[in-house]
This record gives sequence, C-alpha cells and structure tokens, in this order.
Amino acid sequence: MDGTLVDFLSGVSRVDSSIVAEYEGHYDDIPGVFSKMDPMPGAIDAVRALAGKYDCWILTTAPWKNPSAWGDKITWVTKHFDDIFHKKVIMTHAKDLLNDGSSLLIDDRTAHGADSFGERLILFRSESFPDWEAVKKYLSK
Repeated sequence: MDGTLVDFLSGVSRVDSSIVAEYEGHYDDIPGVFSKMDPMPGAIDAVRALAGKYDCWILTTAPWKNPSAWGDKITWVTKHFDDIFHKKVIMTHAKDLLNDGSSLLIDDRTAHGADSFGERLILFRSESFPDWEAVKKYLSK
C-alpha cells in the first residue's frame, strides 16, 4: 500500500512536528500515521479500472511495533476501496509466501519477498512504471 496506493509522506506531513522529530528515521512507527494518508495520484481510478479485469487483492506489510498501523490500513482501505477490497487484504512480512507463479505484484520495493515475483513484479515508480497511468496502460493490453 505505502508508496503504491497511498502517499506515505502525506500522512507524515499531518503529524505534529515534535512527534515527527521523535520518530526520525522510522516514521512508520508513528501511531495513527497510516490513517492520515492520501491516495497516490491516479491510484483510485486505475485500481477501479483494473478490478474489472483482474482479481485484485492488497498485499501489504505493516510495521511490527506500531499496532495501530494494522487497523489504520484496514480503515483506509474501507474508506477508499471497500467495494473492491472488502476482506481482500493480506498483511505479511513475507510476500513471497503468496507467489503462486502466476500472480502479478505491484509494489514500490523489492523487499519482504517482492523480488521473488521476478518479471511478474511491476515495480511502481520505476522507469517503466513511473505512475498509475503507466501501470494501467500496461495491464489493460
């Protein structure tokens, strides 16, 4: 989700500066930060278009030491995509466990097993997929 569906820094910018300073270098541990994030530009329209063609799920990692992040992520999904992702969210630190050999993964990093998807990893914000319009165009072929 973070950096792909949601603009992580938009949430950080809404947190009091003293709290941001306290969590310098690990902003994802700020309680409540995930509830304050905006969607990435183009994400909502692209996902809605792709959901008509693909069986879409959210595969995300939540910071282990920030229990509010788990609930905040579900709240965010419910607010923006409940009609598409209702009960279709998987939170894991081992994305490779869900690599069935045929699924695609859209992610902004290769961490947490995302790299195991090989050519089926759509690396968001890369040269080939800089934004949701490029992802949508590629997957709409």
